[in-house]
Amino acid sequence: MALSATINKVSLNIADIDRHYYQQHDLTVAVHPSENDFRFIIRIIAFAVNAGEQLAFTKGMGTDDEPEIWQKSLTDDIELWVDFGQVDEKRIRKACGRARQVIVYTYHERKAKVWWEQNRDKLARHNNLSVCHIEAPGAEALVSRNMQLQCNVDDGVIYLSDDARVITVSVTPFE
Repeated sequence: MALSATINKVSLNIADIDRHYYQQHDLTVAVHPSENDFRFIIRIIAFAVNAGEQLAFTKGMGTDDEPEIWQKSLTDDIELWVDFGQVDEKRIRKACGRARQVIVYTYHERKAKVWWEQNRDKLARHNNLSVCHIEAPGAEALVSRNMQLQCNVDDGVIYLSDDARVITVSVTPFE
């Protein structure tokens, strides 16, 4: 019997002083059976740092024609394509052809460095691609089925908190 996705409710209050973006997002997010709490919270962090009125989670992992998070225009053009981990170069090339901007977030430092070294030259030709690493030690402690999170961004520093904990998060672009 195949395992089904778990549904998490996330109330995410964002105060991004750097972008002058202040908004409450009530999200319903499917968590794939193979996805651990750390990867799930990385997706929430990526949503928070890119948040906008049209930003949305898609069908998620394992979908070839969609990223995990995207922002579409009112004319259905893909403005932002967001993927996670050590993404296949072919998928990135396809995404760069379809979207105005593509961001890949890595989150396992050692694996990410090896992947970047292997793919840097091939990916350099894509002007609309950014590759960033998210460092969020202990962030998985914030995960529950019904989450009330506050995300504050000030001068490039990201603070993610619930009622009991505050986690400092860094997002560093690969050069």
